[in-house]
Amino acid sequence: MYQAVVFFDLDGTLMQDDKTVAASSIQAIQQLRVNQILPVVATGRNVFEVMPLLKQTGIDSIVSANGSYVQYQGQFLSAHELDKGLLHDVTHFANRRGQALAYYNNAGFALSHADALTVDNFASLKQTAVVAPNYYRNHHINFMLTFDPRDAEQYQQRYRGQLTFVRNNPRALDTMAWGVTKATGIRDILVKAGLTQVPTYAFGDQLNDIEMFKMVQTPIAMGNGNPIVKKLAAYVTDDNMHDGIQHGLQHFGLI
Repeated sequence: MYQAVVFFDLDGTLMQDDKTVAASSIQAIQQLRVNQILPVVATGRNVFEVMPLLKQTGIDSIVSANGSYVQYQGQFLSAHELDKGLLHDVTHFANRRGQALAYYNNAGFALSHADALTVDNFASLKQTAVVAPNYYRNHHINFMLTFDPRDAEQYQQRYRGQLTFVRNNPRALDTMAWGVTKATGIRDILVKAGLTQVPTYAFGDQLNDIEMFKMVQTPIAMGNGNPIVKKLAAYVTDDNMHDGIQHGLQHFGLI
C-alpha cells in the first residue's frame, strides 16, 4: 500500500523554534500522502501534548514518548508500561534526592512535587502541571521525566536493566522501560502494520534520535542538529527555520 514511511521528530525538526509547523512542511506532508508515503511523528512528547499538531498536519500515526506508546492510523498499537513496584521504588529514590518526577501516559501527566526545575520546564512548554504524588498508583504509566540537572549516572547504575534514561534538556531525563527508544516504537509500527519491506526515512536533530537513525534505512539530520546526529545522517538538510523538511524530502525524490 505504502511506497515509503517517513518518521519525523518534532522539537527542532518538524517544529520551528516557536513550536509551530512551517507552511512548507504541511504542504510537503500533504504531498507525501498523495504519493502514497506514510508520514509518522516520532517524538519524546506524549500523544495528548501534540494533538493540535497531528490535526494540523493530518498525521494519524505516532511513535510517542520515545517509543513507549504507539498509534497507527489513529488506533492504539502498542505500549511499554512501567511496573508499579518499579515506579514506587524510583519515586522514593528521587524523593530522597530531593528531585521531582513527572508521570505520563497518552492522556495526561502529573508531578510528584513541584520545584524550580519543574516550573521552568512546564512554563517553557506552556503546560499546566498538576501535583499528584500518587498518580502513578492509579494510572498506567509508560514514560517519566526525571528532574536531575546534573547527570544520569546514579539513576543509570541503580536501575540498569529496568529503566532507560536519556537527557531531554538541561533540567530533565526522559525515562522509559529498559531498552525502549524511538527505534522500539518504529519497529512496532513496521512489524505490526506489515511495513518491514517498505523503504524507511527519518528526520531528526538530537541525541534521542540516534536509535531512530540506526533503525531506518535513510536518516536525515536537520541543519540545526547535534554534530553527533549529523555524522550518522545520510544527508544533512537545511535547519528547522528554513524549510529543512521540504528540502530533505525533495532531495530524496519523496515529494
